[in-house]
Amino acid sequence: MRLITTLLLSAGLCLATLSAHAADTARVSLFSWPGYGFWFIAKEKNLVPDLDLEISVIEDPYESFSLMTSGGLDVTSSTAEYGPIAADKNVPVKLVTYTNPSYGTDKIILAPGVKGAQDLKGKSVAVLEGGLTQIFMGIWLEQNGVSIKDVKFTNLIMDDAVGALVGGDVQAAEFWEPFGSHALEALPGATVAATSAQGGWIETALLGDGMYMSDAFLNDQPALAEKTMQAYFKAVDYWKAHPAEGNQIIAKALGFPLADVEKVLGKDGKIYKGGIWVFDAQQAGRFMGVVPGELPLGQSNGQMAKHWQTTTDWWLKFGLIEQRHPIEDGVNLAPLKAVLAQ
Repeated sequence: MRLITTLLLSAGLCLATLSAHAADTARVSLFSWPGYGFWFIAKEKNLVPDLDLEISVIEDPYESFSLMTSGGLDVTSSTAEYGPIAADKNVPVKLVTYTNPSYGTDKIILAPGVKGAQDLKGKSVAVLEGGLTQIFMGIWLEQNGVSIKDVKFTNLIMDDAVGALVGGDVQAAEFWEPFGSHALEALPGATVAATSAQGGWIETALLGDGMYMSDAFLNDQPALAEKTMQAYFKAVDYWKAHPAEGNQIIAKALGFPLADVEKVLGKDGKIYKGGIWVFDAQQAGRFMGVVPGELPLGQSNGQMAKHWQTTTDWWLKFGLIEQRHPIEDGVNLAPLKAVLAQ
């Protein structure tokens, strides 16, 4: 009888262990860009030992959002404008934090012979439709007297956009680094018309990235959602303390040359003009309005609310959403608050 009891207890412990291990697995995706590579640092350095990160590289962010909707994915890193679209289309995905503003990594590049926005009337321009690249292009066109209705927006991921610009299929494109540099190197005579280091872009932080989680993950596994976000910000802290090693880890994981990673992140773990400014947890909390305190470079506490309004305005203009929604419909601050409370 004692043997049977012992065996039953052992079996129960094994099942509990397996269950706990399964509960501590977070399925994360990103597309090929160094600004999202901190997940690889978290995994390689085992910064949260009881968390197993299953990381997938998925180049189309809308595929990631679809997988989150169907239960095949928990978290994704992507650009920071999807919240109003998710709210409008009842997609069970929430933005949980903003992670970095672009400070020069984004560029609008014109094909040889194109002198400015006026030359693009009736022509094709490459953007990631439904992404901040489309908004950046739209703002630049209108600032230069060209309506968004006067050009054809061609939906392409970065690699394909480089090929389309070099091949003459589009006459302009929006890129983030290192793809902008690749396009300029491959196409002599191409010119940079605008960058996110100019004209107040860093102050608005319109161009930037965020972290998203599925409603199921947030609602059913809140402790794991917190732990997963904690892993990301621990990786940011590790990178800021060890930027050379961190950049090497990201380069290896993405299959990028180290120089391409440094074009986005810089070399010293600090704000990088020409690339991005990587937020730590406190900076993210201030941007999202969760903790008091101001940010440098002209950004304000709670600026995510302005970001939401601006992206909403543009998605209405582009016809990607049907109505305006409050920010609470597309943002869930619970994991960030929990991380900051620690």
